[in-house]
Amino acid sequence: MVASVETEMPALAPPKRRFVPTGFKPTLPALILVLVFFVLPVAILLTRSVTEPVLGLQNYATLLGSATYLKIFVNTFTVSALVTLFSVMIGFPVAWALAIMPRPSANIVFAIVLLSMWTNLLARTYAWMVLLQRTGVVNKTLMGLGLIDQPLMLVNNLVGVTIGMVYIMLPFTIIPLYGAIRRIDPMILQAAALCGANRRQAFTGVLLPLAMPGIASGALMVFVMSLGYFVTPALLGGTANMMLAELIAQFVQSLVNWGMGGAAALVLLVVTLSLYALQLRLFGTAGERS
Repeated sequence: MVASVETEMPALAPPKRRFVPTGFKPTLPALILVLVFFVLPVAILLTRSVTEPVLGLQNYATLLGSATYLKIFVNTFTVSALVTLFSVMIGFPVAWALAIMPRPSANIVFAIVLLSMWTNLLARTYAWMVLLQRTGVVNKTLMGLGLIDQPLMLVNNLVGVTIGMVYIMLPFTIIPLYGAIRRIDPMILQAAALCGANRRQAFTGVLLPLAMPGIASGALMVFVMSLGYFVTPALLGGTANMMLAELIAQFVQSLVNWGMGGAAALVLLVVTLSLYALQLRLFGTAGERS
């Protein structure tokens, strides 16, 4: 009887084998796209930095040996460092507030942060030009409060550039910080409090080290983007406070000097890759942290 039942039961079909692509073939179209439209143009530009006007390193000697160009490098790194510092100082409390807020309130604030990032960059920069000018809202407010006697010069200098870029870069700091803080278990802070840590000790000894990968990611992103930023420094800083991206644009567009433009671009690329390598050295990749 058992044998007859077994013979009547249909045989189970073998499971279908899923095709799992291996090797570089599935990614070949994307690799070709990156090679043709990204790697090759950059390689050509950097090659022209040592071949124009003649073969040699004279473009780099001129770029690094001129006091005018060195001032532009100082302006670029100073503004980028200040923008990064202020972005982290402002972005960390905002990210922490987002992490501990009730979900409906956090969604509203997060939507505001994203909306500021999606607004047209040129419109935001022109808005800051209106706000920061001598007869703008900022100066009128400060004078109305009695904090200043005469309008401050907040445009056509590095102060205005820093203010405008901090506003633009804040979302790029808040988002990675928010993700890093959200991954921290609140029970860890409660355990620190039960062990006798006060709020300052819990912040500096527990929360800050755990959020450091997010701080490093946001700071690196902001610093690198600030190094190559063009629109905001050009509008709020003026020609007297030129930064590296403006110098590259002037070499290529106005002076048609591709050799010097390529040399400046290579210096910017080397600095960016060095900072990224430093971050990998100190904090590793996201996979290693998780």
